[in-house]
Amino acid sequence: MRICGIKLTHDGAVALIEDGRLVFCVEQEKRANNSRYQKIDNLDAVVVALAEHGLDARDVDRFVIDGWWGEVESQFQVLSGAAPITLKGAPYVEGHPEGLLTARDGFGLMLNDTDFRYSSYPHVTGHLAAAYCTSPFAKAGEPAFCLVWDGASFPRLYYVERRAAMFLECLFPMIGHAYAAAGYHFGPYKQANRINWDLGVAGKLMAYIALGSIDENIIKVFQELYEERSATFMEPVGRCSEDSALEPVHEFFDAGALRLKTRAPEDVLASFHCFQESQLVGSIASALQRHSHLPVRNLCITGGCGLNIKWNSALRAAGLFDDVWVPPFPNDSGSAIGAACSALAADEGFVPLEWSVYSGPAVQPSDVPPGWGASPCSMRKLATILASNKPVIFLAGRAELGPRALGSRSILAAATSARMKDHLNDIKLREHFRPVAPICLEDRAPDIFSPGTPDPYMLFDHQTRAEWRDKIPAVVHLDGSARLQTICRGSQHKVAELLVEYESLTGIPLLCNTSANHNGRGFFPNVAAACHWDRVEQVWCDGTLWTKTP
Repeated sequence: MRICGIKLTHDGAVALIEDGRLVFCVEQEKRANNSRYQKIDNLDAVVVALAEHGLDARDVDRFVIDGWWGEVESQFQVLSGAAPITLKGAPYVEGHPEGLLTARDGFGLMLNDTDFRYSSYPHVTGHLAAAYCTSPFAKAGEPAFCLVWDGASFPRLYYVERRAAMFLECLFPMIGHAYAAAGYHFGPYKQANRINWDLGVAGKLMAYIALGSIDENIIKVFQELYEERSATFMEPVGRCSEDSALEPVHEFFDAGALRLKTRAPEDVLASFHCFQESQLVGSIASALQRHSHLPVRNLCITGGCGLNIKWNSALRAAGLFDDVWVPPFPNDSGSAIGAACSALAADEGFVPLEWSVYSGPAVQPSDVPPGWGASPCSMRKLATILASNKPVIFLAGRAELGPRALGSRSILAAATSARMKDHLNDIKLREHFRPVAPICLEDRAPDIFSPGTPDPYMLFDHQTRAEWRDKIPAVVHLDGSARLQTICRGSQHKVAELLVEYESLTGIPLLCNTSANHNGRGFFPNVAAACHWDRVEQVWCDGTLWTKTP
């Protein structure tokens, strides 16, 4: 059985599951240096993705489109070749508590001039299915709670087991976009008109708040305003527009700005982060008491807010759950996988998916521009180059899924110089306060970080131990934390082999790791793109080192 999942709106992607195994997921932003959050506006993208894996659309048994805006149904205006077509899909959220797997069936999916039928499930179903089916809980046959918190939804709590899933409750009335909205009122991203909405602002604020301090008096202001105004907050999800849902949120922050105009913006944002974190942890604790008849000690976190590593860590540290799982694609970059998993769940239940995070596009052949010389390069030689404090673009095998570079489309560098973080931020045109992540051998991580537990997808917060901060300053954030990625020493991925060699040379089992991409665009698809970028002088790809000639 081949199931093709399609995400048409922002973070557009095509995924294929065959007999319970993820064959590929191609996010449009990872093609041809496309812009971040690229949509699929032409169905030819589906045809191309299938053809790259030797498949025709007629080889697919089921097509599934991720649901989107709409209370009853969603609509998509796309092209098939040069012909405009309209497709109808499921709404954003389920119609009733047990309606997650209620499909909307359609026809008119034109691929290569052939008309295919398709199904569509609610957008939140895709998030839940992708998170649970990739989790260790699914593999163990254990039920779990699932927190789905997207930009355009309130935090929604679900219960999922092998046979079914159901909606339990909204935890509190605050859409995920509120976090980014705070940045349009305070700090470096403040805008008077708030017209240009940037999906990346929330992640930048998560870094910026390390400049500030948490102030209980500021938190008290937000608490009072929330109690006064929370009844006006709306969950859009098709019931209203995203703009109208944001109006009361902006009014909330306008009122806060009047009362906090003498406070430093970094303190205001740090305190608002803490306010929301307390809301989240406290509301989940209360919900667990209300649903104590469900003796579940597992939690999946998904939706765009699942990228907030500090909230993830707070929930893990609260002691409410035995285990917390966040997939590497909690935002809409995982929605194509989720659409396919929804159809799988409708047929077989919420069964475990066989998958790898390195299931994106392979490195594409390319013509490297003049001025770059190629030579064979072993991992030992590459480790020596890195030890001399020179960054290297590292392209290996298939791209990672989701928004984090995890060693397949990375810029790697030694972490031993504080200047390296500034250098990497400069060449990537990033703000000075943005952190650079460490990629570390898993068995050494507890010696260097707290807790230092396995974190292969860079989705939790870790504190750098005091005795290591001066040894690896480039990966230590302003608050002493690190967005750690761990990788097993015995992994077949080339970056693990490189880390072993680097450790043997230097005694340090980690490197700086940041994404290899143009500012505001997806990962480099090939060597030529990295060379044309021309901001790092050495590019390693599958055994060959390309070096810019003087």
